[in-house]
Amino acid sequence: MEHDLAKEPAGEAAPTGRGRSRTTKAFWRRIREPLAQSRFVKNAIASLLAQFVRLVRLTSPLVAGSARFSGGAYAEFEPGIIALWHGQHLLTPAYYPKRKPLVAMVSRSADAELNALMLEKFGIEAVRGSGGRDNARHLDKGGAKALIALKKSLTSGKNVAMIADIPHGTPRDAGLGIVLLARLSGRPLLPVAIATSRRKVLEKSWDKTTINLPFGRSAVTIGAPIFVAADADDAEMERKRQEITTALNAATAEAYRLVDGPR
Repeated sequence: MEHDLAKEPAGEAAPTGRGRSRTTKAFWRRIREPLAQSRFVKNAIASLLAQFVRLVRLTSPLVAGSARFSGGAYAEFEPGIIALWHGQHLLTPAYYPKRKPLVAMVSRSADAELNALMLEKFGIEAVRGSGGRDNARHLDKGGAKALIALKKSLTSGKNVAMIADIPHGTPRDAGLGIVLLARLSGRPLLPVAIATSRRKVLEKSWDKTTINLPFGRSAVTIGAPIFVAADADDAEMERKRQEITTALNAATAEAYRLVDGPR
């Protein structure tokens, strides 16, 4: 028996170095898909994300000059459509007032499911769909249903939140979907940006996703409301698309100016 064991290849008995690395990667590949499909795991991750976002909010006081979602000059424009940029929207649930109804459009992609679950932790209703198409006349079936659901929410008096730019399209350039919602509902677009002084920008991500970090300063900016007439033609829709793009970029720049101070 001892003689047989001595002939066993040493690498099989005790993988080392590169062998261990291959074994670890193979193990991760086997469990990655089941984990991704596990509702329990997704809920656990969403809970952790929600707690982290709350921590950022609690440890990042608003600077002077910040706007507020409730009361003040914006109350008369509610219910409204909160317009946000991809990659700059992650803190919104923590800054939006508690017990104030909000419905948010979330992409139907698998990656966005965590975002939808996190919103639920804040009592925010998620509508799955994509409303940021180049041609508002040709929304896919899911996007059209989502816009109808958002319009019903606005009619019932709830604010809605929607990402303005198109997923994996040109970042910080609004699509026509959000403009179409404003035209259909008659409710104003409210350009909103939230920034923190401590942050990590994922430069390689298509939208330059910003991970906000705790223990800094924060700012909320809200631009002037933008209305879209019910009879707006294609040319007017394009003008409004450009207007919300400009307004959101201005709000974003102002939020960063507030938290970063003079250069």
